[in-house]
Amino acid sequence: MLSVEDFIDRNSRLLLRSAWLLTGNWASAEDLVQTSLLQSWLHWDEIKADTPDFYVRRVLMNTFLSGQRRRWNRERPTAELPDRPGADELTSSELRPVIWRALSGLPARQRAVVVLRYFNDLSEAQTAQALDCSVGTVKSQASRALAKLRSIPELQSLLEEVGHE
Repeated sequence: MLSVEDFIDRNSRLLLRSAWLLTGNWASAEDLVQTSLLQSWLHWDEIKADTPDFYVRRVLMNTFLSGQRRRWNRERPTAELPDRPGADELTSSELRPVIWRALSGLPARQRAVVVLRYFNDLSEAQTAQALDCSVGTVKSQASRALAKLRSIPELQSLLEEVGHE
């Protein structure tokens, strides 16, 4: 069975990227990944040996979606920050802020579907499994999300510039 440490070594970048696409900032993304990994670690012995990635991804999505419903993340502001933020690997990208603005305009469930389907490259069935919904729900949420994303002129012009039209 894959150890938690090995799983984190292999999957932390993908989880962090997915969490950033959901939350829009690295600090919240790191918190989301950390919370998801903690929840997964607590139940690691119960996770099927061949599918820990689906379990952790599902925990990540459920944590994100429940946080969107709650709108409060149990954090308190402090006068003194404990650490400096980590390096942002994507600061030079012109596409990143446009992508975030586009994704942030989507409802949480649609955003989760887009991240899983198109950034994590999951099938509709895998996405449905991760979100605990039907394949039809994934299809309809993806369709609505893509229609909304296609209507954003700023995103369209950037995609045309890089040749993705």
